[in-house]
Amino acid sequence: MRRILTIDGGGIKGVFPAALLAEIEDWLGEPIHDYFDLIAGTSTGGIIAIGLALGQTAGEMLQLYKEHGPAIFPARKVTSSLRRLLRAKYGFEPLRQALTKSFGDRRVGHCGKRLLVPALDLASERVYIYKTAHHPSLVRDYRVPVIDVGLATVAAPTYFPIHLSEEGAYVDGSLWARNPLALAVVEAIGVLGWAREEIRVLSLGCTSRHLEIPWEKRVSFGASYWGARIAEVFMKAQSSSAIAMAHTLVGSHNVFRISPDTTSQNFTLDGIRHMPELEALGRDEAMRAIDDLGDIFFATPAARFAPCHRLDEDRPSLPLPPAGIAAA
Repeated sequence: MRRILTIDGGGIKGVFPAALLAEIEDWLGEPIHDYFDLIAGTSTGGIIAIGLALGQTAGEMLQLYKEHGPAIFPARKVTSSLRRLLRAKYGFEPLRQALTKSFGDRRVGHCGKRLLVPALDLASERVYIYKTAHHPSLVRDYRVPVIDVGLATVAAPTYFPIHLSEEGAYVDGSLWARNPLALAVVEAIGVLGWAREEIRVLSLGCTSRHLEIPWEKRVSFGASYWGARIAEVFMKAQSSSAIAMAHTLVGSHNVFRISPDTTSQNFTLDGIRHMPELEALGRDEAMRAIDDLGDIFFATPAARFAPCHRLDEDRPSLPLPPAGIAAA
């Protein structure tokens, strides 16, 4: 059996999946990353996925949010709302410092688990998926610093600046894959060649909320209405599409989705005041799910990952292929 973990984007709401995994980890008494063959994450979920793939515990990733969240999403004055019309709401430096403290100078090739992290490259105008060297054709990303991967996948327009690196100009992977569930399943079947009947997926959202659009009134809304809501609609549609695709490819009985409805709580992407509630919710959801998930995902550790290319290989430098999914 092959086990996959996927984690959605959602800003500071990443506290929820981090706490959920930390609670299961406490129950196991072992690092949770040992039990998965492939880990995929977008935006804040990408940060968690990188940490787990590097061998950090879910508890350590939860602590990253608790320790650095207030600095990454500092309180803003009313005048900042006007500045946001011209500039990103937050700067990258506090996040960069947090990732540097947590990940150091390690590269994708240091990951001990197969990893997928999506972003969008504005320079090439193409979607991009950072990947470990889990296939012979993947000769590029294992040399990329994980800090660059993290900054690329979280560069949400209006919240953070565009991330410029040697590889390209990147913005948040949530623009096309906020829920990376379908990406992971396609990678498992199409690239890794895993049998679909052997795949089990644990898909974690950063909580969810209903679309508050009064469609029943049959009103024809214009740009002023949709401008503030269209991104939420697109992301909701993408997540629904990802879930449907995964169900079709591996069977709905093999996909386990946890993303509780929190419409009434009004959690926001940068609402650090809600971190205690998100942690409590994550731990509570974990305890309720353990009975169903235990025998499926946590009975025995996953097989050891052996990458096709290693950072310590004595081999001449290869020219980097063009950026894009196939070259990721």
